[in-house]
Amino acid sequence: MGIRITDKVTWVGKVDWELQKFHGEELSTHKGSTYNSYLIQDEKNVLIDTVWAPYRDEFIARLQETIPLDQIDYIVVNHAEPDHSGSLPALMKLIPDTPVYCTANGVKSLRGMYHQDWDYRVVKTGAKLDIGSQELLFVEAPMLHWPDTMFTYAMGEGILFSTDAFGQHYASETLYNDRVDQAELMHECLKYYANILTPFSRQVDRKIKEWVGLNLPLRMICPSHGVIWRDNPLQIVEQYTRWANNYQENQVTIIYDTMWNSTKKMAEAIARGISEADGSISVKLFNVGKQDKNDIITEVFKSRAILVGSSTINRGILSAVAGILEEIKGLSFSGKKAAAFGSYGWSGESVKIITQELQAGGFEVINEGLKCLWTPDQENETRCYEFGQEMVAALEGWKKV
Repeated sequence: MGIRITDKVTWVGKVDWELQKFHGEELSTHKGSTYNSYLIQDEKNVLIDTVWAPYRDEFIARLQETIPLDQIDYIVVNHAEPDHSGSLPALMKLIPDTPVYCTANGVKSLRGMYHQDWDYRVVKTGAKLDIGSQELLFVEAPMLHWPDTMFTYAMGEGILFSTDAFGQHYASETLYNDRVDQAELMHECLKYYANILTPFSRQVDRKIKEWVGLNLPLRMICPSHGVIWRDNPLQIVEQYTRWANNYQENQVTIIYDTMWNSTKKMAEAIARGISEADGSISVKLFNVGKQDKNDIITEVFKSRAILVGSSTINRGILSAVAGILEEIKGLSFSGKKAAAFGSYGWSGESVKIITQELQAGGFEVINEGLKCLWTPDQENETRCYEFGQEMVAALEGWKKV
């Protein structure tokens, strides 16, 4: 059976405790996830989103335990990504004439993925659907995080169905934000924002201002992943506003990979230089060849500055460093400083390559970087130490966002 969250709204989704990777192999999900689908039962019955296709049979069975399928009057697709629409083809085989409400881009996405010409009903911001005792209000939210995305607001319930916005990859049987570990929850929210929504921060900020301007009562926020925000739901909206505006903590993150520990020694000496120049700065070191890249990117999001290091190999950089630089570049961070470092044996191209990638990613690169031939001796460890202090000097005048 589904879980009733109000007299008229029932959660009919799936908790996926085993999920460890998402978007193929791109995103780590250490805490699993949920695929949230909601059924509104009024004079007209509305299903909002479905679940990922591997769980379609379980989903349809749960839905049938809650309502006869032929009593579903409308289906709303807030977001056509397969983790939310994946069970739609199987469901539509059973109720093929049910109207599907989505944006114009939603139609393109659904047709492109499933090659079906269902009864699409295109909606725009401000459109309403009368379902009996209340209306559903649709608000387009393009690029949060696909072009097709929209929100649905149940006006009688005061519930915002926010699709991926305000969600997190966090499995929980307790369903609600006030019934889970708060530190875990906020960490997963931050990781979700940093790794998925960062490139769309301007749209996030604009959409939040638009939503607040509607001055509608907000009883709950029901996202498509993770917990439902029923206890002070505005807390996550306020947090998104902070994250969307060049969020920084007093932190410097050092990212590196190393072949024979020479670059590692450089990273550790740089860290000492930063810490001893300003003990208030939190300095974190990550070997990207050994540690989770999405957790590292979350730390980059929090940071005032990053330093990236790699050995030189085949006139290039180590593959783990190249990979995370490509992801960081795509996330379009802003307002952050950076510098490159690395060891080499003969050609030494790594620092120049990293510097170029950081510049392409929108970072303010403070210098030409630091190279060390072979393993750092005492003199070169001192240079690394001073390199860290140089970063602290570049950060003077910083104000917390």
